[in-house]
Amino acid sequence: MQHSASPYEERLTAPRSWWLISFLVGVSFALILLPFGTLPLLGGLVGGTAVAAVAASSYGSIRIRVVGDALIAGEAKIPVAALGETEILDAEEARAWRTYKADTRAFMLLRSYIPTALRVQVTDPKDPTPYLYLSTREPEQLVAAIESARAAVRDAG
Repeated sequence: MQHSASPYEERLTAPRSWWLISFLVGVSFALILLPFGTLPLLGGLVGGTAVAAVAASSYGSIRIRVVGDALIAGEAKIPVAALGETEILDAEEARAWRTYKADTRAFMLLRSYIPTALRVQVTDPKDPTPYLYLSTREPEQLVAAIESARAAVRDAG
C-alpha cells in the first residue's frame, strides 16, 4: 500500500460555545440540588458539567482522514479509487445540499456549525451511495489530499 504524498487529517471539534453550555448544564444541576445542601450542589455542578462536556467532546471527536489509498470519514472507509469528482461547497451551497438537494442514499458526515463542506461523487457501481457530503473547515486541503492519494494509487498500479 502506497502512502499518500499529502496526508490529511481534520477533527471536527465542537464550537467553543458548547463548552460554555456544558458549564451552564452543570450550574442547572447544581441549582436543582441546592435544597439538599452544599455537597449535593457541588456534586451536581461537577457531575452535570462533566456529563455535558463528555457529550460535547464525543460529538466533536469525529475525524476526516486521507490515509494511504483511503478516505476515512467517521466510521466510513472508502478507497480513493471509488471516488469521482469533488465539489467544494460554500456556506450557501452546503446548506442546500444538507436540506432540499440532499439524496437520502448519500453518506453525510455533517456538522451544521461548520459552514463549508465537500461533496465527493462515489463511482463504484456496487455502492448505492451516490456521493459523500463531508463538513470540513478546509475543503481545498481535503481535495488536494484526495487528488494526491488518487495519483499515488495510479502510479503504484
